[in-house]
Amino acid sequence: MDTKTNDIKTYIDDICLKTKAASRTAAKLTALDKNNILLKMASLLRSSKEAIKIGNMKDIDSAKADGLSAAMIDRLFLDDKRIDAIASSVEEIASYEDCVGRIENMKVRPSGIRVGQMRIPIGVVAVIFESRPNVTIDIASLCIKSGNACILRGGKEAFNSNMALYGIVKEALSSLGYPENIVTFVEHTGRELVPILLKQNKFIDVVIPRGGEGLIRMVTEESTIPVLKHDKGLCHIYIDESADEAMSNKITVNAKIQRPGVCNAAETLLIHKKYPYKESLLSALLEQGVELRGCPETAKIFPQKIVSASDSDWDTEYLELIMSVKIVDDINGAMKHIELHGSGHSEAIITRDYFNSERFLRDVDSAAVFVNASTRFHDGGEFGLGAEVGISTEKLHARGAMGAEGLTTLKYIIYGHGEVR
Repeated sequence: MDTKTNDIKTYIDDICLKTKAASRTAAKLTALDKNNILLKMASLLRSSKEAIKIGNMKDIDSAKADGLSAAMIDRLFLDDKRIDAIASSVEEIASYEDCVGRIENMKVRPSGIRVGQMRIPIGVVAVIFESRPNVTIDIASLCIKSGNACILRGGKEAFNSNMALYGIVKEALSSLGYPENIVTFVEHTGRELVPILLKQNKFIDVVIPRGGEGLIRMVTEESTIPVLKHDKGLCHIYIDESADEAMSNKITVNAKIQRPGVCNAAETLLIHKKYPYKESLLSALLEQGVELRGCPETAKIFPQKIVSASDSDWDTEYLELIMSVKIVDDINGAMKHIELHGSGHSEAIITRDYFNSERFLRDVDSAAVFVNASTRFHDGGEFGLGAEVGISTEKLHARGAMGAEGLTTLKYIIYGHGEVR
């Protein structure tokens, strides 16, 4: 092991040891303790806007110099409005009932014992993420609310923003007399650090990657810690034969263009071959500057404006103003396409057919399935979680938008009166 690697391992060992120790304190915090920390964080966010924006502007300037796309720069950008929104989400999390310690499924067994389950923190949560600096506050807030300690490792493109936000978390914890290591931010940006972090199964209970396919694959392959993937969002909208024209146009445009660089933006549009308003729908997207990549049938509608889709387009999360479009025979064809190409994130059907809507809800295997609503609603704030650790595309433990309760687990508790077996 060379000197640099040894130094990194020593650094990782140190922060893991301190975070594990702090997790014992975090698990014992009362609901009032946790809410006071969160409200202090929200107050500091509002009073520290200028310092946050100075750090953020350094990241924005670097991103522009490095040629990052407009969508990626939008994900990085923080202004007063976005900082206020982050603070509001922290306050919303504080307002929610504390799920830690909640007793569930209590029942009396024939033996006389009472058996139930208590919701408890997971312990130490490591989150490796890219781009969006608000994630630093979102995850810190949800981990505090759920009684966990966390280790955060953000991308180098948001380093200055993340450090400014992390400073606020540390100040909130220390000013109220709690260990700063309840939340730890990895301040080294080198990639060689991550494989070392992913071997710390003695200290870390779960690792959550949020980012592109390369990050997800690397974490999954390298980790000796259980991984809860928050994978890409290859989201679909299916326009059924009976769909309303105005509703189809409004929802599809919103799902694609409102924030194209996020995981719940729609990437593929599936249209029933008998839907009568195809031209209107495609025109609405083209008018918003969306590049359409279509199947042969789609390309015939506007041959001068629609690019022919390649096989790889159906499996691409664009994260920009590009959308794949396919004409399908019916709902069966739409669901088959989603089964083959979807990432298990979010899918929507636009229809006036009740039976088709119920079938789509039942049979499409994704973390969130929408009827007559935009996929952009798949979000912790919109779902009433305050914020989200991410959107899990896994099926075990937590699925979809993951809030404080998703960061807890259950243990059995048993009450007896001297019973023996």
